Amino acid sequence: MVDVDSALRASAYSGKKRPKGSDSKKEEVKSRKIEPFEPEEAFEKEKADAFSMWLVIVFGLTMGLIMRYVVMPTLSEAEAILWVLPLSLVVILPTMHKLLIPNKWSDRYDGGNWFRASFLYIFSWLAITFLLVNPPLADIAPPTLADGIDVQDTDSIEYVGWIDGTYTIALNQGTVDVVLGMAVRDNVDAENATVQVSFWKYGALVGELANGTASDLTEARATFDSVNNSWVSVDKLGNPVVIKHSEDIGLAWDLGTLTPGQYEIKVRLSEVGDPWDENVWEKTYSIAVVTVATA
Repeated sequence: MVDVDSALRASAYSGKKRPKGSDSKKEEVKSRKIEPFEPEEAFEKEKADAFSMWLVIVFGLTMGLIMRYVVMPTLSEAEAILWVLPLSLVVILPTMHKLLIPNKWSDRYDGGNWFRASFLYIFSWLAITFLLVNPPLADIAPPTLADGIDVQDTDSIEYVGWIDGTYTIALNQGTVDVVLGMAVRDNVDAENATVQVSFWKYGALVGELANGTASDLTEARATFDSVNNSWVSVDKLGNPVVIKHSEDIGLAWDLGTLTPGQYEIKVRLSEVGDPWDENVWEKTYSIAVVTVATA
């Protein structure tokens, strides 16, 4: 326990003056010194930062416009140059500042300015790009299936699931009548998407299920509606998982009576794009029909 007398002695000792010329005394005085504020210098630095900000923003927006209206029309699909070229131009930002901004301001820039300018350029380019490549200014996303494929649930089906990338239909008997369903989705107009679906068995074409716009496939749409909610995969409310939104277009086909074997469903969805002539989505679904033993 420290008594009052000891505390006062320690305080007095620590407050004794150090000898003149002490380095610690000089450092203490120096640390307490406040740097003078120079309004003119601060104003010029703010002007330099403002010039840099607007230069970088305009550069980013310009690159977005060039990539959208000059480079993209020369391509048929998304390629690496669409993002590699704009990102690589970050390295020319310091040189651009020195060429376009007078020395009285460009000489004030340091590493922090180049760091901030790089991020501002990238964000400006990304912002204008997102606006220019999405509806209503453009459409580069092809139509797709809302949630893959599904089949109508029947007493012959024991279970259905994906096994090693294959859609497996397990039967409790030797054959099964299969109704296959899917739903077309698009970010603009699913009705005008061109739908091509074919049915294959052991690499041989069994038949072409669809070849036309989604709006013209009235029979397939009626078949899907007739199944109602009797699909194998449904959510907690009993709604089919294969179609999730009112804008999705449900399509279904009766594949007939299938026996155990290996099948394929080849789907190709396309539409007229902008700036590309055609946006295409393709996928092949492998289907295995197998018989399982039941108790």
